[in-house]
Amino acid sequence: MANQDHQSLTQYIKGVHSSLRKTTSELGAEKAWYEHCKNHDILLKYADYMQRLATTHWENNCASESSEASSRIEWTAKYCTHYFINQEYVTYREKEQAIASKLNLNLEIKEIFSEPLKIIDVGSCYNPFRRYENFDVLAIDLCPANDSVLQCDFLSVLIGTQTTIEGSKVVQLQHKSSDIVTFCFLLEYIPSSDLRISACERAYSLLRPGGLLIINTPDSKHVGANSKLMKCWRYTLAQIGFNRIKYEKFKHMHCMAFRKSLHKDIAARWAKLHEEPFMKFAIQIPQDFKNYETKNKDEQRQCFSSVV
Repeated sequence: MANQDHQSLTQYIKGVHSSLRKTTSELGAEKAWYEHCKNHDILLKYADYMQRLATTHWENNCASESSEASSRIEWTAKYCTHYFINQEYVTYREKEQAIASKLNLNLEIKEIFSEPLKIIDVGSCYNPFRRYENFDVLAIDLCPANDSVLQCDFLSVLIGTQTTIEGSKVVQLQHKSSDIVTFCFLLEYIPSSDLRISACERAYSLLRPGGLLIINTPDSKHVGANSKLMKCWRYTLAQIGFNRIKYEKFKHMHCMAFRKSLHKDIAARWAKLHEEPFMKFAIQIPQDFKNYETKNKDEQRQCFSSVV
């Protein structure tokens, strides 16, 4: 059971997310996000509360649970080690080569990975991956909780031929320079489906062929409660060019690994073959269907019932 401090921190975090979604319903996602990024006091408090919540409460709670993955961070590190160091990526390469042959695609791109693995930890807060020696971490956040994290709005930062850092701020990120991009409890912070899709498209641009996008998202309901939403995530990411290769549902979260396919058409083929009537190009979370005064309630109920 959560203690009073845990509840207080969680309520504040959820309140910021809720307020951002409400503002999005009134102003639109881009304007709401722009205004949110300017509110330095809220960003500072959010960063402090997130660090305290993660390091004081989440890790302790995870350690007390009989789970193979004691935290979202350890799950990510463990799977990335298996995929890259134990060369699981070779198996997926061979599968993609077989599909490419069927589609008459010419795969000239080859995976090239070496240690330390380059990882961009988006929404890092306090840089939890720095303790892993086989990772070369670029930790970024809207408002860093400590000096090991660089300031960066991932949704607007330039993507170009090199990574440029001025002081403690990332000005530009290098195209196809990273082995891993992590979204640990990030997408539910972003207030709209379109902006979440934009974040995933940016991750695709930053990853080397065969690289991994790791997504962890909270969910305390049973595995089937939001299964249609998770299927829509997989469907949408496949159309972007990602193939989901690892998925686990734990008590309080979903953990997923998406491989950047060697050709977008390979991933898109999965979406075409597995498309179901309810699927659409969207990355939505249950909170998106909460009624706000500015939205039509009947329309929202109809939309919610179609995906949950």
